Amino acid sequence: MSLHSQLKDEMKNAMRAKDKARLGVIRMALSAIKQAEIDHNTEANDENIIAVLTKMVKQRKESIKMFSEGGRDDMAATEQAEVAVLEEFLPQPLSEEEIQQLINNAITDSGASSMADMGKVMAILKPAMQGKADLGKVSGLVRAALNN
Repeated sequence: MSLHSQLKDEMKNAMRAKDKARLGVIRMALSAIKQAEIDHNTEANDENIIAVLTKMVKQRKESIKMFSEGGRDDMAATEQAEVAVLEEFLPQPLSEEEIQQLINNAITDSGASSMADMGKVMAILKPAMQGKADLGKVSGLVRAALNN
């Protein structure tokens, strides 16, 4: 089942269960996906949907940090609940060992030997890790591996 149809099914289930909070988050996700389709003039596929959901989760995590620092624990809790719903639709995160193995394989496959080759390595890793790992952290790990 595609991720888009899974989201729509879960929206229907949330409506039946009268779960307004979950319904709102799923509708927001579907709306963001539709907006991305319009912006990029493409049909939504699982890869695009994962990218949109990953971006939404990242935004909410930044908001949680800001709300917590500002003493707005009620708002942080609301954002955390939204993150929990969105993460249900994302693939399982990769373990540290899996990430390191993928980085090593990408460096070997691309023949990278210096920082100048970082773009080649990231081009291989991005599709494999989208939604499964924080690409910012992965970038740091690749940089460290190429500097050795």
